[in-house]
Amino acid sequence: MQHALPALAMAAAVVASGAMAHGDERHAAAPKKFDASKVKETVFGREGDPKKVSRTIRIDMADTMRFTPAAITIKRGQTVKLIAMNKGRLLHEMVLGTPEELKTHAEMMKRFPDMEHEEAHITHVKPGKTGAIIWQFTKAGEFQFACLVPGHFEAGMVGTVIVK
Repeated sequence: MQHALPALAMAAAVVASGAMAHGDERHAAAPKKFDASKVKETVFGREGDPKKVSRTIRIDMADTMRFTPAAITIKRGQTVKLIAMNKGRLLHEMVLGTPEELKTHAEMMKRFPDMEHEEAHITHVKPGKTGAIIWQFTKAGEFQFACLVPGHFEAGMVGTVIVK
């Protein structure tokens, strides 16, 4: 009985992580409807209203573990649509955040590689496909976008967002 509880806890964690798998087809579902009342402010901005997009930026992702362009400049307050195009053969993702948040999240992804995300600042992109993030950068500063698929962040798959 002494070993049953830890084994049960581990089994529950495995089942839960499988239910939140990165390869899950739910990523291809129709985009959720924008609801301004549910938008959360972060240090690096907030989910943008699709009707207020003033600029679209395409960012390519490659199996060389690089984004192109690797740096973008945005005006503070601007709502942009970031189109992430996966030019490789591997799953990639684009996650917006501060360097500290991305590093912490990358460490968590190493421990739970099948973790699912359904947040406005993240898009998962299968090979040959595109994903999008609509974001309003409400604060000036330097932020990042990164691929947090285990091993990709560590290989340098990180870009910079400069908000002026």
